[in-house]
Amino acid sequence: MTAPGDQLRVFYDGACPSCVKDRRLYERLAGRTGESVEWVDITGRDEELEERGIDPKAALQELHVEDGQGNIHRELDAYILLMSRVWLLKPLAWLIGLPVIRPALAKLYHKWVSERLERTGRMPL
Repeated sequence: MTAPGDQLRVFYDGACPSCVKDRRLYERLAGRTGESVEWVDITGRDEELEERGIDPKAALQELHVEDGQGNIHRELDAYILLMSRVWLLKPLAWLIGLPVIRPALAKLYHKWVSERLERTGRMPL
């Protein structure tokens, strides 16, 4: 059983097919470790997001993860936190966090998400 402080709550876009695919891949790679992760589809949950201090528009544009202490991690910090729990993904989490790679990756990530939201007609105003 996982200690409450080890739990993560991941706020993801369940209306995004690639996001759902990424979630399934993570769950397969995580195995039992994945049991400490609660996946919350943000679709139609604006009020709940706001209660947690998350802007619903920002939640569409970047991953948000709440740790067991109630702290919200966003964008690459959220990915690093999530990936660092899975032994196979730990090296990638470390790589993403490198000062040389992180800024360029953040820029690419935001570009990709914006294009996806635009393409699907879901770009927040």
